[in-house]
Amino acid sequence: MPGTTIVLPRKLEFHLGSSHPRRSEFVTGEFHQGLSFIKSLQPTTAKLPLLSSIKLRQPCALVASSEYPQNADFPRYYGRKEKKPFPIPVVELRRNARERIKNRKGKPKGRPPPTKQGLVVQSLVPLAYDVYNARITLINNIRRLMKVVRVHACGWCNEIHVGPEGHPFSSCKGKYTGVRKGHHEWTSAVVEDILVPIEAYHLYDRLGNRIRHDERFLIPRIPAVVELCIQAGVNIPDLPTKRRRKPVVWIGRKEFVDADESELPDPVPEPPLKPLLTEIPNPEIVPPSTPEETTLLAEETLAAWDKMRKGSNRLRKMYPVRVCGYCPEIHVGPSGHKVQICGAHKHQQRNGQHGWQAAVLDDLIPPRFVWHLPEPTGAPLERELRSFYGQAPAVVELCVQGGAAVPEEYKATMRLDIGIPSNGKEAEMVV
Repeated sequence: MPGTTIVLPRKLEFHLGSSHPRRSEFVTGEFHQGLSFIKSLQPTTAKLPLLSSIKLRQPCALVASSEYPQNADFPRYYGRKEKKPFPIPVVELRRNARERIKNRKGKPKGRPPPTKQGLVVQSLVPLAYDVYNARITLINNIRRLMKVVRVHACGWCNEIHVGPEGHPFSSCKGKYTGVRKGHHEWTSAVVEDILVPIEAYHLYDRLGNRIRHDERFLIPRIPAVVELCIQAGVNIPDLPTKRRRKPVVWIGRKEFVDADESELPDPVPEPPLKPLLTEIPNPEIVPPSTPEETTLLAEETLAAWDKMRKGSNRLRKMYPVRVCGYCPEIHVGPSGHKVQICGAHKHQQRNGQHGWQAAVLDDLIPPRFVWHLPEPTGAPLERELRSFYGQAPAVVELCVQGGAAVPEEYKATMRLDIGIPSNGKEAEMVV
């Protein structure tokens, strides 16, 4: 009937918080048979929220997530009698090998990567030049920063400290440590104390025969990062290497022959893809003159450190690097050398041979951790508060004290969010 007013029952009333108070909706419409009554409600159904679209308010907590932990333990120190763990456990390696053999059964053999064919991955050649130049920039900048920020090195062990004076912790493990009761004797540090010199044999042919023990003095040794860059495509005139233009032909598991390249034109010596930097001698090092220049130099040094590590990690995944499980010897190549120079624990049982395994980034570029100073210009570190202090790589600590911002990935070990007591009595009260 026209003009009839319909009152909805109380079950259709909706309560949506303070913005929608409880009230009855009055709808004016016409009665029709069948479904025509729904059409009479069309002008007013827009005001009624659907039950399926109603979202009940539930209490929720705001969670801040980060890919880096808030606090992390210091890197573990392995003694002389301990062997380095494998990057991937042997059980998983065997399981993955069985799965690969099972999945590959009945299928054609895939094409090996360019590195196993004696070729260079062209897409990684610019990255190799960047890593090489980043290493040179890092060395030059560290020498300049050391003119402003003091770095101490112990004369009896390999421990160093970045700060105005050495730390008071009795952690020396060098000679006559019992007489000195573990105290360090601090001296001036050099670049090699901050950047650990890791050397490797230079290979003229990556796929050639393994280096024998009687050839150990005939092959030059160069920094491992430089050797990795050379194998990745960096051309250095003083360190020649074999560059194949055709993939090798494998005639056995460990035997191959070079492809015929006589039909190709003679190779023309090409200039370097990017200009190569050189190290600045110590007498020519000029320290920064202003605090602003020191801050910019510290930020540039930190960027070079990050570029060298990340770039080396990418190259390491394509060009295999081996490390001895008992000593820090590094070999850049598909398999380790045969030089018997390992003097680690029980080397007599191995006749001086190295126990080669896959290397990780910290084996190639070891980050020497040092104690972090909360306030470089404030009070020195105290022996009783040792458990409250953090650590950071020496390069990072040097740049932070030079004025650079703390990188996000190193905040976990530096323990920046931990309150440090003012004295030992307050430290004893901490639960």
